[in-house]
Amino acid sequence: MRRLVCFIGLLFVSKASSLDFFVEEIGDFYDTRLGQDEAQGNIKTSGQSPPKLINRYERNRRSIFTADEVENEEVEVETGDGIHIHSYKVEARITSRFAHTTICSRVVNTAQHAQSIVFNVQIPKSAFISNFTMDVNGITFIGSVKEKTVARSLYAKARARGKAAGIIRTNSNDMETFKTEVHVPEGSKIQFEIHYQGMMQRKLGVYEYNLNLQPGKLVPQFQVDVYIYEPKGIAFVRAPNSLGGHFEGLIKVTTSNQKAHVCFKPTLHQQRKCHNCSSTAVDGDFTVQYDVIRESNGGDLQVSDGYFVHFFAPINLSPLPKNIIFVIDVSGSMWGLKMKQTVQAMQTILDDLGQDDFFSIIDFNHNVRCWSDELVPATSIQTSEAKKYIQEIQPNGGTNINEALLRATHMLSNAMNYGVIDPRSVSMIILVSDGDPTVGEIKLSAIQKNVKKRMRDEFSLFSLGMGFDVDYDFLERIALENRGMAQRIYANQNASQQLKDFYQQVSSPLLRKILIEYPDEAVTDVTQNSFDKYFSGSELVVAGRVEPHGYSVLQSVITASSGTMDLSLQAEADVHKLDEILALQRYVNPGFARQLWAYITINQLLAERSLASTAAKKRKITQRIVSMALQHQFVTPMTAMLVESESGDERLLVDSLKDPKQGCCSGSLGRKGLLTYSPPPWAQFPTAQPTALAQIGPDLVEALPNHITLVENDPHFIIHLPKSKQDICFNIDSEPGKILNLVSDPDLGVVVNGQLIGAKKLEQTKISTFFGTIAIYCKKQDMKVEISTKRISVTNGKYAHIFSWEETGNMTQNGVKISIKKDTHVTVSVNEEISFMVLLHRVWKKHPVNVDFLGVYTPHTNMFSPEVHGLLGQFFSEPEVKVFNVQPGSDPKKPEATMEVKGHKLAVTRGWQKDYRTDKVYGTNVYCWFIHNSGKGFIDGHYKDYIVPHLDSFLQRS
Repeated sequence: MRRLVCFIGLLFVSKASSLDFFVEEIGDFYDTRLGQDEAQGNIKTSGQSPPKLINRYERNRRSIFTADEVENEEVEVETGDGIHIHSYKVEARITSRFAHTTICSRVVNTAQHAQSIVFNVQIPKSAFISNFTMDVNGITFIGSVKEKTVARSLYAKARARGKAAGIIRTNSNDMETFKTEVHVPEGSKIQFEIHYQGMMQRKLGVYEYNLNLQPGKLVPQFQVDVYIYEPKGIAFVRAPNSLGGHFEGLIKVTTSNQKAHVCFKPTLHQQRKCHNCSSTAVDGDFTVQYDVIRESNGGDLQVSDGYFVHFFAPINLSPLPKNIIFVIDVSGSMWGLKMKQTVQAMQTILDDLGQDDFFSIIDFNHNVRCWSDELVPATSIQTSEAKKYIQEIQPNGGTNINEALLRATHMLSNAMNYGVIDPRSVSMIILVSDGDPTVGEIKLSAIQKNVKKRMRDEFSLFSLGMGFDVDYDFLERIALENRGMAQRIYANQNASQQLKDFYQQVSSPLLRKILIEYPDEAVTDVTQNSFDKYFSGSELVVAGRVEPHGYSVLQSVITASSGTMDLSLQAEADVHKLDEILALQRYVNPGFARQLWAYITINQLLAERSLASTAAKKRKITQRIVSMALQHQFVTPMTAMLVESESGDERLLVDSLKDPKQGCCSGSLGRKGLLTYSPPPWAQFPTAQPTALAQIGPDLVEALPNHITLVENDPHFIIHLPKSKQDICFNIDSEPGKILNLVSDPDLGVVVNGQLIGAKKLEQTKISTFFGTIAIYCKKQDMKVEISTKRISVTNGKYAHIFSWEETGNMTQNGVKISIKKDTHVTVSVNEEISFMVLLHRVWKKHPVNVDFLGVYTPHTNMFSPEVHGLLGQFFSEPEVKVFNVQPGSDPKKPEATMEVKGHKLAVTRGWQKDYRTDKVYGTNVYCWFIHNSGKGFIDGHYKDYIVPHLDSFLQRS
């Protein structure tokens, strides 16, 4: 995690004619030292008070005060020191996971003497400051981001005049302190306002927005407003009261489908610690948690203001098995609380391992020891033995990180070479250390090179740095180079819980080798779009520019591996629709996509910079970061914000902090060609107009066969007999809940069954039935595809994946290909020899009778075995059919005849049924000879003979 925000100390003395305000950065980009007087802020100025300046601060500023609030300054709270915080307002606008926060405070010095006033706020380390303004008695300081060397030049000039301010730094977990101190005369009025922006990170299924509220005094106008807007809908919003029981019930949450408003507005009385207290009880974290509605596993693709953002967080997928080696530092520096908390965390983590997982433990000091020399299954016996081993560890000695990590990579490689572990499982090393190497190879670059050389592409390294003594930058670099990430563990906090929380984030890998692609001619400047793994509860985000005058719809293809299955999913978005919606909304960030793209890009460039192998590459990346930061007004490690008055005489420098032992965020760029899988030609639908995706790949749309075997409506069977060039129809009148066998081929191990559902009410004393669920079971592949009107579930042995009708995608496993077309159909093919299509029919939800239902289509070219049977399957061995004695019927449009088939003579009627492949609303007429009495005489036996007990049951023939 990169430190993005500086700590600012500011001294303002009254009656000064020329004042300069700066904050120096201490980091690895520049080496600067402050004099003792400057560091202590002992700066003296003299002269006349400057004239009142006109406030021209417009960019990036939204006043969160009403006119009445600005004028109503007579409300005072007696605090004893003459410093009154008139108002303290926070407004956060979260639009599509991107948060823009504004904190504004108005302070009055009512004392009879000059004194210092402090503006002190906590800002997330993952955020970028985008503006800061300060108004002191009418002098307004306006912020703009500059290249750092320009700001340093101004700083040097100010220091030469003896007027530069010192640095104030504070550290606290994931927050950093922004602190401004102003020395003002009596009666002064000061307004502070700071803006910062950042992307919401999804962890364990939740986006969490945090504010640290420490006004320090009672505030007459105290208010926090968090506005959330998510175009696809909000699943839930929570605002747990973490400020204490004093404020129970005061946090108000208002939600609708796409919007939420969280408000915290305690009165003066409610802020008091006690009835007569003059101190405030507001002191702690204000937290808002939420998640969004996910209709499609293909993700949420949004386009706005010429940029796109793609949020990918699939759900309802089975976790992949894991192979984990825990590499734990047990050197002398881990003695005491660090080791105790590590042991506590490991007890829980070992209990959490799944029955399909493999693991081992390596502990190291100056020596390296293995609890087990090879990976072992995570059985209860093995995990119990591992717990005992950990409890007996006594930290001592030095730190041999190099040998420990090489031993771990060797153990994983052996397990793969000898087939101990599933080749599609996820293998990872989790390193826990609190110090620099002191034994063996101690050169960090050499360790980094050694590990990278031995790590296979299938392995990932995650680094956890305990405390502040560890070289976190090294731990992060070695993790980023090996498809992992790093996190600092704060030993003075609940380190045990931090370790467990981190493990939970990586404990459920769902996908491997994820690639998210877009049409090359439709987008540019795409951020990282290939990812090694996706973990449950997290989110992958890709952003980029959309080419102007391009497609009206932007499409993407996502390919990934899940368990033993290869997936291909699709997402699409209208290029103009979201902008039209945002224009009608209040409390949103219309430019969120542009800023979010810049935020992601800059963070990924910072990660690339930390891994750059040469100084020239590092300089080139630095130039790109500076250019983007200036364009988007972000304070980064390479830029600073110059806050100055209109005349330019008074200046303040806002820098970002870069800790030499603190790394930055992950990311590596990469794009490849598009890969898609199309359903078989007979199942394809005509396209009204070519889409972007269709233009990317080859045109596979072929002419639909005129005739096909199918089941539709309530339910009508249409059997196509290609030899006699006839279509035969019949209905099945059964009961809701019954399961009918359609195809049963025991030799191939393929069965297709359908479960009936009933209409909402009787019509003419009869209830119509429809297929509500279709199941296709491939026994040899151990794969079951269950398709209902609500969802599609795919089960492969112990793996289960669920998809909605809101997505388009494909998956392949052991010769079985499944293709989902959004709100249209699912096709399933087996070894390219057998294929089925299930068509979705939606009806008006308020229809008094009809319900959603499914249709089944299968071509006569399917290559079943001679043993195939079922209501449909029996006709793939075509019976001989003769139709004669054709004569007019009672309905002139429906002639009658006699059919001879299977030794029976049947009275039949000429009519028509519907094929809905080309027209889902009205269908296409298929003329056929209709057989009465549920196909009696045409099908073998009675239709009740085809009722089976379960959706995966084969037909039992006597």
